[in-house]
Amino acid sequence: MMRDFFINSLEKLVGVIVVLLSLGVLIAAIGATIGGSTTMGGQHMGGGPLAGLLILVIGAIYVLFVGGFMYLGLGIYQNTKRTAEALEKQLGR
Repeated sequence: MMRDFFINSLEKLVGVIVVLLSLGVLIAAIGATIGGSTTMGGQHMGGGPLAGLLILVIGAIYVLFVGGFMYLGLGIYQNTKRTAEALEKQLGR
C-alpha cells in the first residue's frame, strides 16, 4: 500500500536524520576542542577540551530527545495499526 511505503520511508529518513545529527554534534565538539572561535573584532572566544565536552554532552542529550520523540511517534503509529488489525481479525471470526 502507498501508506506503508511512506511510513517505511519516514522510518528510514528518521534513522538518517539521527545519524546526521550525531555526526554534527561530534564535528562541533571536535571543532570546539581544537579551535574555538574568533569574533569579528579579532578576539579569541573560548574553546578547549571543556567546551568540546560540554557540546558533546548537551548535543548527545538533544539527539536522544529528538530521535526518541521521532521514534516514539512512529511506534505509536505501528501499535495503533497492529491494534486495528487485531480488532478486525477478532471481529471477523
